Amino acid sequence: MKLHSLLSEELIVPDIKSLTRDAVLKEIVGFMKSRNRISRERNLYDKLVQRENLGSTAIGDGVAIPHCKLKGIKSPLLVLAISHPGVNFDSLDGKPSHLFFLVVSSPDDPSTSLQVLAAIAQLVRKSTALPRRVLEARSPKVVIEIVREEEDKLHG
Repeated sequence: MKLHSLLSEELIVPDIKSLTRDAVLKEIVGFMKSRNRISRERNLYDKLVQRENLGSTAIGDGVAIPHCKLKGIKSPLLVLAISHPGVNFDSLDGKPSHLFFLVVSSPDDPSTSLQVLAAIAQLVRKSTALPRRVLEARSPKVVIEIVREEEDKLHG
C-alpha cells in the first residue's frame, strides 16, 4: 500500500498549534471537519482519545499514529499533521512527537486498516530521514513528494 496515494494536499496540517495530546487530536479532528471529511466531530475525537487511553500510538522517532474505526467511512482517511515544537504523546522512546499520521477507517474493513498502519510503521522504521525531511518541507505538496520519494526508496 502506497501512503502517498492516500494523502492529499488538503489533508496535510502543516503547523499544528496544540501542545498536548488531547488538544492535538481535537485540532486534527476540527481540521478534518473543516475539510468536510467527517460529519460527527465529537464521535471521532472520543474514539481517538479512547484508543490513546489504551496505550500511546506514538511509535518513537518523532512519529505518532493515532487511529480508530468509524462507521460511515468508505475508504481510509489519512491526515498528516506536523508539529514543529513537538508534543509529548507518551512515546516509547520518551521523545516528543512531531508527525501525526491520523488514520480513520471503516470497522467493516479491518484488513485495509491494518495495511495502512503497517505501511506507516514500516516507512517510519526504514526511512530515518522522513521526520526531518517532512519538518523541513515548505508546503503540503512537498510533504507528499517526500513521502512518495521515501516510499520509492523502500519499494523501488
